[in-house]
Formats: sequence, C-alpha cells, structure tokens
Amino acid sequence: MKPAAKTTFAERAGRVFGRMWRAGARLDRKARGWLVARGLDAGVAASLLWAVKLIVLGVLLYAAFWLALLLVFAIVVTWVARNANWEDEDEDRTEWRVGPAGYGQYRGDIRIDIGDPYDDE
Repeated sequence: MKPAAKTTFAERAGRVFGRMWRAGARLDRKARGWLVARGLDAGVAASLLWAVKLIVLGVLLYAAFWLALLLVFAIVVTWVARNANWEDEDEDRTEWRVGPAGYGQYRGDIRIDIGDPYDDE
C-alpha cells in the first residue's frame, strides 16, 4: 500500500485560486445572461461587463498608488529620523554650570542669565 501523498502549499494555493477563478467566471456568465435577459445585446452586455471590470481595476490601482506613496513617505521619514544629527539640539539647551564667565545659566558657551561679572572675586 502506497502512503498518502502530502499536498504542498503551492498545490493548495493553486486549487484555491482555481476555484476562485471558476467562481468569478461563473458570476460573469450569470451577469451576462442576466443583462441579455433584460434586453441588451450580447456584445453590449460583454462590453458593459468589461467596462465595469476596467473601472474596478482603475479604482484598485488608484488606491494602491496612494498606499504605495504613503509607504514611501513613511520610509523616507524613518530614514531621515534615523540619520538625523540629534547632537545639535544639545547646543540650544540651557543649563546651569560653571563656564568661562563663572557659574550661571549657559546656552552653548554663552552665559544668558543676568549675573554679576565680579561673582568670582
């Protein structure tokens, strides 16, 4: 007796996509038949269904374009944030310390508080 063959992921995916394709083709035939039953010519019904398919495809491509643009923007923002030189902000920070003009509040190397220049004497 032969052991049962294992179905691979590719085979399962192919079967799923095949069933989806057949279901779509069946719905397309049903829609064409419904339009013909309503009095449209078969060529006009087919053209109308193709137009609907192209419109849906255009809407999907439009949405995909904006999502891709949003993704590119997010990647650029993260790249810029990662490569930004955050050290420069420390120079603009004020701090109390002993510097060239004595103890006081400094921004970079410049004392910004109103202090007595003769404090150290």
